Amino acid sequence: MRRILTSISFAMVLVAGCKAPAPPVPAPKTEPQKATYPARPSVAAPATKVFHQDEDTYTLVTKADASDDEIVAILWQFRDAAHNHSFDKLGLSQKFIDARKPIVWIHVYRGAKCANEKFTTGKYPCGASYHGAGDYTLGDYKNPLWDNGILHHENATETPLWDSNAPYTPTSSQQN
Repeated sequence: MRRILTSISFAMVLVAGCKAPAPPVPAPKTEPQKATYPARPSVAAPATKVFHQDEDTYTLVTKADASDDEIVAILWQFRDAAHNHSFDKLGLSQKFIDARKPIVWIHVYRGAKCANEKFTTGKYPCGASYHGAGDYTLGDYKNPLWDNGILHHENATETPLWDSNAPYTPTSSQQN
C-alpha cells in the first residue's frame, strides 16, 4: 500500500511539474524619450558689456531686468557668431575665441551686482551659489565646434537650449 501511495504521489508530482510555464509577457516597446528644447525666441537680444575676461572666459552683463527670452536670445547670438565667425560684431574678440584651448566659456549676468562672484577673494556679492543668468560654452576636447547654451533659473534649475550634439542649423535670415 505504501508503494502504491508513493507511486501515486510521484505520478502527481510529475504531472503537476510537467505543465509548461506561461509564456513571458513581452514588455511594451517604448521609444527613449527625446529631449525637447525651447523654441528660439523672437525677441531681440539686449546689449551686453564685458565685465571681466581671463584666459578662457568672458563674463558679460546685460540689463538687470532682462527676461529669460532675452537671455536666451543672447546665447543664440553667441551660437550664430561661433558658426559664422562673427564675435567681433558682438563686441567680443574673434581672435580670442579662435585661440581657445580648446574651450571658451561665456557667462551672462543680469546686471553687474553678482557678476564678480567668480573673481572675488572676499565675501561673495550675492551669496555662495552661482547667479549667472545664462552660459554659453564653445568647444570641447574632441570637437572645436561643439557648443552648449544653458538658461539658469532662480530656483537653481537650468534649461538646455539646443541639442549640442546635433549639427548647427542657421536661421533662414542667415542663409541669405
